[in-house]
Amino acid sequence: MSSLVGPDEDVERGKPPVPEEVQAAIRTLIEWAGDDPTREGLLDTPKRVARAWKEYCLGYEEDPAVHLSRVFEEVGGYDEIVLLKDIPFQSHCEHHMAPIIGKAAIAYLPNDHVVGISKLARVLHGFARRLQIQERLTAEVAQCIQEHLKPQGVAVVIEASHACMTARGVRTPGVSMVTSRMMGIFREDERSRKEVLSLMGY
Repeated sequence: MSSLVGPDEDVERGKPPVPEEVQAAIRTLIEWAGDDPTREGLLDTPKRVARAWKEYCLGYEEDPAVHLSRVFEEVGGYDEIVLLKDIPFQSHCEHHMAPIIGKAAIAYLPNDHVVGISKLARVLHGFARRLQIQERLTAEVAQCIQEHLKPQGVAVVIEASHACMTARGVRTPGVSMVTSRMMGIFREDERSRKEVLSLMGY
């Protein structure tokens, strides 16, 4: 049975077209899970799921480093830690494609320039909007900032809940995972590392 909404109506509504083979794959999954993809409530689900996943994975269409291209050198002599914390994000586990929902703290110790603070969050979201594991996400964010801002040090701490553990498998809700990546002075100097972790609340 065909969808109640034709392709022309979708285009008129500003929705991107979804290839038939993608819809067919989602219908197969629905049927394999035990439901009937031709029943009314599921007719448009393949298109909705496909478009949702295209949105979840927008990070593949951008280079997160582009957000660090514009810097500011007039910092009034400021040479202390710059920290953005409690940045909410959502990603998806590459093993089960289940949600990873959490927050991040990103800090760096500038040399002679800084970047707009919102750009740190944009870097995080650029990498998070891909199929991920938390360890790699943490490392990618830190490495990107280190390479493109060339600060004295970078510190990234991510705390997140993984639906692949809370909603399936061991089914243990309320558990969070914490990962960190320290680079430069935050890795080499224990005092600096303790300071940045304290500012982050860890």
